[in-house]
Amino acid sequence: MTTLGRLGGKEQSLICNRRNSQHAVGRNAWSRPRASNASFAINCGGPQITSSDGTVFDGEDEDLRASSYYTIDSGKWAVSNNGMFLYNNNPQFTENTLSQFTNTLDSDLFQTTRLSPVSLRYYGLGLENGNYIVNLLFAETAFPNSPTWQSVGRRIFDIYIQGKMVLKDFEIRRQAGGVSFRAVSMNFTATVYHNFLEIHLYWAGKGTCCIPAQGTYGPSISAISVTPDLVPTVCIRLPGMCFRNKKGMGCCHWNFCCCCCGCDYFPSELSGTGVQPNMFSYAELRVATNHFDAANKLGEGGYGPVYKGTLSDGRSVAVKQLSAASLQGKTQFLTEIATISAVEHRYLVKLHGCCLEGEKRLLVFKYLENKSLDQCLFGMCSMKQGTKFELVCSLSHLVGNSLRACLSS
Repeated sequence: MTTLGRLGGKEQSLICNRRNSQHAVGRNAWSRPRASNASFAINCGGPQITSSDGTVFDGEDEDLRASSYYTIDSGKWAVSNNGMFLYNNNPQFTENTLSQFTNTLDSDLFQTTRLSPVSLRYYGLGLENGNYIVNLLFAETAFPNSPTWQSVGRRIFDIYIQGKMVLKDFEIRRQAGGVSFRAVSMNFTATVYHNFLEIHLYWAGKGTCCIPAQGTYGPSISAISVTPDLVPTVCIRLPGMCFRNKKGMGCCHWNFCCCCCGCDYFPSELSGTGVQPNMFSYAELRVATNHFDAANKLGEGGYGPVYKGTLSDGRSVAVKQLSAASLQGKTQFLTEIATISAVEHRYLVKLHGCCLEGEKRLLVFKYLENKSLDQCLFGMCSMKQGTKFELVCSLSHLVGNSLRACLSS
């Protein structure tokens, strides 16, 4: 975490206030845990936008001038700015354009940009501790794509995440292949401790400062998306699904809840299973499998077809779909979820979650590339006899554990 000695006065106040609130929470930790979310997304310098993949980017178009900060009403994130643009009587801390951008399906996200003369920090607040994927989106708009002196400007700054430099002398235009108005997406991994994440963009005095106008320098960013690289135990409101709570109150403005915390937003079918798997929307899985394209079909059994897919966070998955002709009903479907969730083994494929929307029932597994079990056991793939024997013994233990789990449930 960043020490207070490196922060400006406003930023110190922000962190100190947060720490004081944590101490207050600590006195009542049983009823109100510190971790309250596991993701956030920000449209830097612009209004709220929903991207093509359904991610809702919160608006961040506050008037952030020298030594100022802003915290969103939900308390999920905050932003602070420090510094003044030199030799500029009318400094601009945001930039807007109606231009279209290449290398993206979401030009809207890049049409607004947050600018800073020296130090720009974004804070994730109340995050569950663990590993996260930080996606930073950039696009250079200050320098035209033309063979003129105005196009030779260079914006260079450093990027820190959790106090560690992850990119030195980062230049958006160079990363975009030497052109402006081209979207650049950079992914980083970060570990959250004390429920706090810091993203820091810092200008160290490099690059040009006066091309094409005075004060054209410093950090620039279009959007931020932070997603968990863990199994969350807190509620994540993501697009695609809507459940109801025990009182029957609609929660459509929360969309769907993907969590393992025992909250009230799971489908009623799961209430008696004793497990709380991650929930996927049908729309999300349809996109992941390219609308269940036959080219992605891995096989089919008595349950139904299995498709290979890629989730929005890049994970490869195998999506098992209950077919209309399947004899397996809702009870067997829920039993399979409960059994797989209760048993862990290196030869048992990991269950990422499931989908329950109306009559649609799907299981989402980790994708494995080592062919099927019958091929390995019956000579259709190369495997030493000793390895086969070890596999059979391990599978025997696995089946025994599975049966015990079924009997105990």
